[in-house]
Amino acid sequence: MGNIYSAQNIAAYFIFELNEQHIFINADALQHLLADVTSVWNKVFGHNAFTEQLHSIAQNGYIVKEVKDAYEKYGKNHIDEPAKDWELEFGQFQLVYRTYGVPRFTMEEENIMKEIINKYKAILIRKVS
Repeated sequence: MGNIYSAQNIAAYFIFELNEQHIFINADALQHLLADVTSVWNKVFGHNAFTEQLHSIAQNGYIVKEVKDAYEKYGKNHIDEPAKDWELEFGQFQLVYRTYGVPRFTMEEENIMKEIINKYKAILIRKVS
């Protein structure tokens, strides 16, 4: 059984991984990657991967509205870092503004995420060739 994560954290994973590999990622591509995660997670684990409500990418142009809203300022441009949010650490009295963290995936989940990234890279290569 797979874990359930915030789509913001999954988005942060994709942004960090793709930037590390010097691969283009924008808000639209991020939504398609999240749609792939949803599809694979449902097939493999039988449930949704995200805590957020899902939407139809065909009808709305996005799958997770919160992620769309967080990255719409980039438009069609490359996203170089994950969105930020206010966080209150346990035992602290001051909010901290920091980027969304990357989930700690199980080995099976990590392999799924890498397969999705490899599929995305193959699509990009086909588009430019």
